[in-house]
Amino acid sequence: MNWKVLVSPNTLLPVLDEYRHLLVDNGIEIVTPAPFTEFLSEDELMPLVHDIDGAICGDDLYTEKVLKRAGKLRVLSKWGEGLDAIDLEAAKRLNIAVFRTAGALTDPVADTVMANILAFARNVVSKDASMKQGDWRKLTSVTLREGVLGIVGLGRIGKAVAKRAVSFGMEVIACDIRTIAGDYLQGAGIRMGSFTEVITNADYVSLCCDLNPSTIRIIDREELVLMKDSAILINAARGQLIAEAALVDALRNETIAGAALDVFEKEPLSRDSPLRTMNNCLLSAHNANASPAVFDFIHRKTIDNVIAGLKDE
Repeated sequence: MNWKVLVSPNTLLPVLDEYRHLLVDNGIEIVTPAPFTEFLSEDELMPLVHDIDGAICGDDLYTEKVLKRAGKLRVLSKWGEGLDAIDLEAAKRLNIAVFRTAGALTDPVADTVMANILAFARNVVSKDASMKQGDWRKLTSVTLREGVLGIVGLGRIGKAVAKRAVSFGMEVIACDIRTIAGDYLQGAGIRMGSFTEVITNADYVSLCCDLNPSTIRIIDREELVLMKDSAILINAARGQLIAEAALVDALRNETIAGAALDVFEKEPLSRDSPLRTMNNCLLSAHNANASPAVFDFIHRKTIDNVIAGLKDE
């Protein structure tokens, strides 16, 4: 049987030829979109989905409108973990199976969070810039043992970040809407607290929670004021967790000391964003998850998932 599958993750498309045979050998016709920047909008998806049987997607907006338009769609295979761009309730009503590669990105993202913590703690960027300007200044820095890490969301990535931080001697306080087993917390060296306790007491705040209606703009002006003026805010989860305009003001006014951002409210980040000019803000282009070995695994797993879904396996 032949199926038609739309392939759109911007991580997979550049290397699709390396994996094409995995789809073609299973009777799948590959459909790819016209060039786009970060993800496919609802309007961009509408003309593409009317006759597809499956889709391998990134953070494309599979809204209820799109899913209803895709009358033949049987399976959505998400590249990665976050499903906030998919209307899961509509997919369930329309009998569309949804797969993801849960946990595959945990290590690279957790490594990135720790890299950002270290960059600020050891003042890496400023020291490098000073030297390249011809200076010979011994700029200050601190050890991680002196700092408290606050983690918002103690899922796979939050736990992986905590494990790394504890190994560096940091005190770790976390919050989560779920109850976390006490024996795990004791063994991991993590103390639980309220959201307010976490952001108030932490020297570094890492957002590791899902994006959902309760977490949109979980960090806004009121929360930034509660943070220490020496605190660093790190977001490698979802851009909409932070009210970006409020963060810009907080960085300008030194309400907090700095931020490290891999994700943004609107992606790609506009060229004229004030964040691009701020020395106290480290930026990357939504690729905290980058790792050739991990990407190869996810490419293959995502393809396996769409094949399994189409074959009702």
